[in-house]
Amino acid sequence: MNNKIFSEKIKSLVNVILIPLIFGVIYMLKSMVFLAMLRTPGSSSLDFKRMYFTPPPIWAHIACIVLLLSISFLFKHKGRIRYLIILDVLISILLLADIWYYRVNGTFLSLRHIIYPKLFNPLNKSLFRPAFIDILYFIDFIAIAAMCIKLKSKIKTRERNIFAFAFTLVVAVVTLISSYYYIDVIDGTKGEKMLFRIAWAPFQTMSNMSPLGYHGYDIYKTLHEKNAVKLSDDDKQEITQWFNDNKENIPDNEYKGKFNGKNLIFIQVESLENFVIGQKAYGQEITPNLNRLIGNSLYFNNIHEQNNNGTSSDADLMVNTSILPIRQGATFFNNPYTPYTTLPDLVKAKGYSTVSTHPEVAGNWNWSEVHRGSLGFNDIWDISRFNVNEVIGLGISDGSYLNQIADKLKDVPKPFYSFMVTLTSHGPFDIPDQYKLLNLPQDFDKSILGAYFQSVRYTDEQIGKFVNKLDQEGILKDSIVVIYGDHTGVHKFYPAQLKQVKFEGDWWQKDDKGIPFIIYSKDSKGETISKAGGQIDFLPTVSYLIGIDRNKFDSSTMGRVLVNTNRDATILNYGQIVGTPKDDKEKKHLEDALKIGDLFIRGKYLNNK
Repeated sequence: MNNKIFSEKIKSLVNVILIPLIFGVIYMLKSMVFLAMLRTPGSSSLDFKRMYFTPPPIWAHIACIVLLLSISFLFKHKGRIRYLIILDVLISILLLADIWYYRVNGTFLSLRHIIYPKLFNPLNKSLFRPAFIDILYFIDFIAIAAMCIKLKSKIKTRERNIFAFAFTLVVAVVTLISSYYYIDVIDGTKGEKMLFRIAWAPFQTMSNMSPLGYHGYDIYKTLHEKNAVKLSDDDKQEITQWFNDNKENIPDNEYKGKFNGKNLIFIQVESLENFVIGQKAYGQEITPNLNRLIGNSLYFNNIHEQNNNGTSSDADLMVNTSILPIRQGATFFNNPYTPYTTLPDLVKAKGYSTVSTHPEVAGNWNWSEVHRGSLGFNDIWDISRFNVNEVIGLGISDGSYLNQIADKLKDVPKPFYSFMVTLTSHGPFDIPDQYKLLNLPQDFDKSILGAYFQSVRYTDEQIGKFVNKLDQEGILKDSIVVIYGDHTGVHKFYPAQLKQVKFEGDWWQKDDKGIPFIIYSKDSKGETISKAGGQIDFLPTVSYLIGIDRNKFDSSTMGRVLVNTNRDATILNYGQIVGTPKDDKEKKHLEDALKIGDLFIRGKYLNNK
């Protein structure tokens, strides 16, 4: 009798969970198929070996599915099946739409695209990107239809199962919360895993969270505007007062409008530090082309990186807005829709066309959405706009990229502002042997410093060729070329390895966060300016040089005009002041800058002032 009762209970339990379990497996398989497509050519085939960027918290992936399955127990049995089929259809459509959007933009659909439509499809390209393999998202419906037809007469109407709902819901929620706490809060995996953290590449974030987890977190983050704040009247007054104190009411000098009407060509060089400028390794110049260009440049030799967690994307932000990045997280991901006074908008008012370009997919660091939306560039060129004929590291090689840019600039309406970044000199500075231009001893060449020198030397060579080509095309005479490092490189990311390096002198050892800032004009006389500054000073300085009045930007930008300032100090990302403040008031003003930048961005100050 007891065995019969037990058997009936087991049978009843199977009847309750069998159908949801089958659909749960289907949802999981579709998610895995989706992840297996992301890192294949054109996202149009399957590679299950690379489906996870790093070892994922699979239990959390399953919990996301169980969370949705739990709702099915609130329906009677036939209604439960309808719910599961409808959910299957919706998941399939979502994954299909995601993969189509990813094939174009390198990122995924988001609720923010509805709330802030300006961010949607920044490349303005057709999103209809079907591939034969997409049929895998819907092929299960044949089996489901057959199953429903065969079992139709056997499906009995059963009551809702509140216990099953509550149990699966609690298990899923507890699993997700505990996983988040263990992985993200206390870092129990020592960095091996990530869950609800935004990675620099969207496919990595999707791999960590799972497709369903990704969209669940996106809805939460967008609705709650993670990191956003509501500015109080006191906050607004404090920010306004800071900008008023930041203004320098001094007469214009000979630099005002020095390059009026010139095209602006910005080259943001990956990991370029200032300590290599003018230096040699084993008798060979590390940056011979930059050294040559400095002879006809305004060279600012006391500039320091101010990047926070957004690393390279923070450089994009500061150079184009003159606002320090947020204190927690990456600004481009956490606050992609903040309004700013931007360099693109300032030059557009002078009749410039503007184009931003990266030799990588549009979704990395969310750069394309922000460049189109908050920064206001007219045109966006990502990797799809180039012939990907040579890849080194994270994207198109600097040689191929800059050569193609030089050709494309011929067709851009003039005057123009072209913003571009290079990628080849990204760590770990692994340059192919055929592109190593320095003859270094083998042991040193294999060291991290030797690798860095070779990497910088390669990019320096490509910049030299690029400038020469602009000259041959007749573009250079009407342009200024602004060259700077996005952040430091070998000192920033490889300090432990640097300690093992044996190399002559000590000029390479100091980590002063220094990056070069070079404004080259073919017919200019070279000049070195040693005012202490950072990336937030680039917008005011360049704007002033092309004749834009200070009152167009000094009420909402944080930097100084480095060619016309009485101040000689700046603040770095972790609060260190470089240079010499005039007095305690200026010191306090600098110390407050990090907080002001954070409030400006998170509180959308320009919308609320």
